[in-house]
Amino acid sequence: MVVQRKTQRPVQFELTEPTRTAVAAWIAKAALRSEDFLFPSRLHDSPHVSTRQYARIVEHWVVAAGLDPSAYGTHSMRRTKATLIYKRTKNLRAVQLLLGHSKLESTVRYLGIEVDDALEISEQIEI
Repeated sequence: MVVQRKTQRPVQFELTEPTRTAVAAWIAKAALRSEDFLFPSRLHDSPHVSTRQYARIVEHWVVAAGLDPSAYGTHSMRRTKATLIYKRTKNLRAVQLLLGHSKLESTVRYLGIEVDDALEISEQIEI
């Protein structure tokens, strides 16, 4: 669980087993304590990596993967995961909770769901 900076609301997330293993290895290697930031800054003025530095790191990964850095970024990764979850499950409420949105309308707008998508889902449900 993390507190979302923008809304100050708690948002729950899950780590896959490989991610959990990698994070545990990093914590051991860096000798981090529970009060330490997972990704500390190398600068004295900041206790953790800044959002700008994180964006630079992601851009480096994208370039290293041979992809166009103008097409990928920190936010596109967040949006892609949410979009894939929605496309596979059609569960808007689950995506809303994962993104930390207070209104379902915000999630619909965020995912770019059109009226046609909503009607297609509605037609699949028989009462």
